[in-house]
Amino acid sequence: MEVNIFFEDVTVPGLNSEFFVEWFQKVCMKETKVLGSVNVILCSDDYLLELNSSHLQHDYYTDIITFDYTVENEVSGDLFISWDRVVDNAQSFKVDVLDEFHRVCVHGLLHLCGYKDKTESEEVLMRKKEDESLLLR
Repeated sequence: MEVNIFFEDVTVPGLNSEFFVEWFQKVCMKETKVLGSVNVILCSDDYLLELNSSHLQHDYYTDIITFDYTVENEVSGDLFISWDRVVDNAQSFKVDVLDEFHRVCVHGLLHLCGYKDKTESEEVLMRKKEDESLLLR
């Protein structure tokens, strides 16, 4: 079990991978899953837009793209997160930047646990799971 933090074209000081290992383990346990290897890759809007376009054929900005490598109950994957979107969303929603970053991270982790957010009911459940998971920090 590991959580690695990488930076593509942004710098975000003070992130502690050990915090994420402990927190992600708690979330996985709550979901009856096991934490495998999760990479959190922080990048810019432009970097994530290129990924979104090349891998998903979507031509718009997003806060996260999740690549799922989960096998059975071992949760693994890459969470590509736009730091630009996190900062903008935090300002828009009038929340702390770190809280917004944590919400985006756990959103990706929940995707790795099998949750979707394409329909309205899936989105409602995802928000509920995000809120519950944030309390485990």
